[in-house]
Amino acid sequence: MKPDLNSFVIVDPDKCIGCRACEIACAAKHREKNNQGRTIGTMNGVVTPRRFLVQNKGTVMPIQCRHCEDAPCANSCPVGAIVEKNGSIIVNGKKCIGCNTCALVCPVGAVNLLPRIESKIVTGGIGVKIKVAAYKCDLCKEEGGEPACVRECPEDALRVVDPRESKKDRSVKAALELLEVNGDV
Repeated sequence: MKPDLNSFVIVDPDKCIGCRACEIACAAKHREKNNQGRTIGTMNGVVTPRRFLVQNKGTVMPIQCRHCEDAPCANSCPVGAIVEKNGSIIVNGKKCIGCNTCALVCPVGAVNLLPRIESKIVTGGIGVKIKVAAYKCDLCKEEGGEPACVRECPEDALRVVDPRESKKDRSVKAALELLEVNGDV
């Protein structure tokens, strides 16, 4: 195991109102990256965020990649399509073979498979091939700055946690954050 933990997004369930603005922001950010549109208004199809919300008995909790320091998804990938890059676990969709192993071993259920349309020029026109590939949160590292979900949350329920900021007091900080989230502080 590495001595440093990767950053990840954490939610305060008491602040989350289940509006799904984080999902829309995530889907829009990654849709733009793939040149499929630049605004929410052009999202005519299914909205596919790399994070999603689960609602149960009045509680809302986002399911999102924790960017594990010893990532089971990366360790299980037979083709090396999931790697750590700049402190986050990234899926190379072009290398992914869609075997679903990563989704099966993810301890938080944050990896999913998504059909991707690949097109290339072939004799007589354009050939279209549908390929299934893994996708998950990438912390918007390619774009820099804070993740789109954190930036767009209207209730400030999401924030990026960087465990490397305080190596000595990591367990104390985690306990205090848990107490704070539960309202005990």
